[in-house]
Amino acid sequence: MAQIQFIGTTPQELQNQISGEIKTQLEDFLKNFAPKQPNDYLTRKQVSEMFDVDISTVANWQKSGKLRPLGISGRVYFLRSEVEASLTPLNG
Repeated sequence: MAQIQFIGTTPQELQNQISGEIKTQLEDFLKNFAPKQPNDYLTRKQVSEMFDVDISTVANWQKSGKLRPLGISGRVYFLRSEVEASLTPLNG
């Protein structure tokens, strides 16, 4: 088996250099890592309860384009993130 010798470097110095490089790589990874959040879907009823409005108001928001509906098999859903993003600040 071949041996590698490091002249002028102690085992502790080598370990510190390797640990430092690994730490740097992990820090770079964590800066750029953004886990994908699962989508949270709401029904018309849940949206109406969320804002304490009638379901007809949710339908009006949908028709006016304030909310973008998604559907499957005749059921209507809204992405929670899009519903929350549709809120606008009030000046007052």
